[in-house]
Amino acid sequence: MEYLKWSFQDSIATITIDRPPANALSSGLLRELSTVLDEIEPNREIRVIVIHGEGRFFSAGADIKEFTTVTSSEGFSNLGKYGQDLFDRMEKFPKPIIAAIHGAALGGGLELAMACHIRYVSEQAKLGLPELQLGLIPGFAGSQRLPKYVGVARAAEMLFTSEPITGIEAVQFGLANRAFPDTEVVPQALKLAAKIAKKSPGSISAAIELLNYAKTEEFYEGSKRESELFGQVFVSNDGKEGIQAFIEKREPNFKGE
Repeated sequence: MEYLKWSFQDSIATITIDRPPANALSSGLLRELSTVLDEIEPNREIRVIVIHGEGRFFSAGADIKEFTTVTSSEGFSNLGKYGQDLFDRMEKFPKPIIAAIHGAALGGGLELAMACHIRYVSEQAKLGLPELQLGLIPGFAGSQRLPKYVGVARAAEMLFTSEPITGIEAVQFGLANRAFPDTEVVPQALKLAAKIAKKSPGSISAAIELLNYAKTEEFYEGSKRESELFGQVFVSNDGKEGIQAFIEKREPNFKGE
């Protein structure tokens, strides 16, 4: 593994995102995550998974520089579809997945966290979907999951302004379960995982299956449309300007084209 580290002990698997400096979600990292899930799923010794980030962040977003290598709307749509399918698999995974979030979970990083069953956060963590700051939109079903947790009006504010919320606010708004001081997030997530690991794997798997019935047909229709629009906005002039401005570390100049 180039971007992930994982191990298990006492029925708990710990997956560490290790792609400095920001743990950006490249397509290679997403493929590695899929491979790790393939290894964990049939392992009867593993009952719970904890995902966290190495260094300063959980994950500060998708790999923007990688976007410059994709040239077509279809290519971007396919990239979005791959992430959507992976995160949908996580939400339906038969073993509970807990995100332990510190530093920042932004863009694709927050979309990854929202696909986990439970989110523990540090009190001062930054959580948000800032894609519109780049003239883009979320691509990994973030536009569908965020309003499910925080409501449509709050999701609209977060998307339209690109401004993140703190870990404490995330708990208040329903996006995260509990907030802790920075150094306690992973230990508390592991403590929760140990409690869950004592439950019957069969009943846990059944509960996860039942919880997923809350995902309506409209969720999947919205996700499909998101991947289509994800591709369209990327090849627009504003999308190209937003990516270039990000790389050049300047304010974008959007012209509505």
